[in-house]
Amino acid sequence: MPEKFSLRIRKEALKFACSHMTVFPDGSKEGLHGHQYTPTVTLELLLPATSQERFHDMIPFADVKSAMKKISDAWDEKILLAKENPFLVIQAASKKSVRFTLCQMEYVLPKAEAIFLPLANITCEELAFHYAEVLKKNLPRFKKGQLKSITVEIEESPGQSASYTWVNA
Repeated sequence: MPEKFSLRIRKEALKFACSHMTVFPDGSKEGLHGHQYTPTVTLELLLPATSQERFHDMIPFADVKSAMKKISDAWDEKILLAKENPFLVIQAASKKSVRFTLCQMEYVLPKAEAIFLPLANITCEELAFHYAEVLKKNLPRFKKGQLKSITVEIEESPGQSASYTWVNA
């Protein structure tokens, strides 16, 4: 019978600093501000019962950290915007800049520093969800039935975080 294991990774080198604006259902929003986000990833795995068998199914931490680093590098020092937000209207985009309104406020940003994520809002909950979705695509392949779940926790400040768990059905 396989045994259940959890791998948990949270490293200083995997943090990312970015700006965002949370939008509320009434059309109001927070001002543009930033956080030093700390992601924590936990993988639940079913591995063989014996140590000798587990040796051959080893999951190197380096593979998971590499997948996490790709996300952190892509989001670091950027402004994250929710492409699917009902209060966002992209007015113009060129190679250098993007002009948009969000909650009836107009913005012009360097295109290289703005990332439009396929989300309705930029919150810890939504970032945890999207991080998990991107992470799944970048993780190495697991043997059938080996990966049971991925939990991503995004901490925006000490003691304030949200998590999302994807379960492999």
